Order: sequence, then C-alpha cells, then structure tokens
Amino acid sequence: MKKLLVICLLGLAIFGYLGKNVETTQIVQNVYAGYTAGSDSALQNAIDNKQSNLQIGGSGYVVKILSDDLKGSRHQRFILKIASGNTLLVAHNIDLAPRIDNLNVGDTVEFFGVYEFNNKGGVIHWTHHDPRGQHQGGWLKHNGSVYQ
Repeated sequence: MKKLLVICLLGLAIFGYLGKNVETTQIVQNVYAGYTAGSDSALQNAIDNKQSNLQIGGSGYVVKILSDDLKGSRHQRFILKIASGNTLLVAHNIDLAPRIDNLNVGDTVEFFGVYEFNNKGGVIHWTHHDPRGQHQGGWLKHNGSVYQ
C-alpha cells in the first residue's frame, strides 16, 4: 500500500512538473504575442497618423549605430529602416536590459516597445521589462537572442 502511495505521489509530481513546463512555454509564447506580421502595418499606420505612446512591434535592419546615450538611464541607440523605407531610432535601456553585443549595420532586429512619433520617423523605447511590473514589457530580438 505504501509503495502504491509513493508511486501515485511520484506520478503527481511528474505530472505537475510537466504542467509547469507547459505554463513556461505559454509564457514565452505570450512574450511574442504582441508582435505579429500585421504589426508592421500597425506601425506604418502610427507613422502615417503621427501617433505616439503606442505599444507596437515590427522589424527592420540596422542602417546606423549611434553612440550610447549616457545621460540619466543609459541607452544603446541605433537606427532601423523598416519595410516602408521609414527609419526609427531605437533607444534600448541598458540599465534594465542587456546590451545587444555584436550589432552591425545590415543586421535585422525585431522589436516590441513603445512608439513615439517624430518628424524623422519616430523612436522605439521601452524595449525592456518593467522592474515595477506596472508597464507591459518590451524586447528586442537579434540573431535568435531576446533582450528584455
């Protein structure tokens, strides 16, 4: 009887462990749920309509790497060209998220963050988690690695 009880408890423990892995997989999938192929058109719509403060995703290729902004919170900065031909400044907070090392002109970067319009195309920021948990987190993806 004790062996049966131990086997049942072990089975429940394994089932619980497998269930947590499914939940972890779902969490990872949800991180990318904010970015879909349709997000590129949503981004273009925001640019065309001069909208700001939008949580949005997209992708582009690096056309220029700028020096880090070291005033206040430190930000890695680079310019992406998106499919429409518009450019975006990416301001990635490297005090809250890892820097993208080995970033080069011509590399593709996917992003999910807050878009702010300006007359040069706009800025993407908030490409990191919120340590206070009050804002939807963003991310950057480069060469298969996610920076958040």
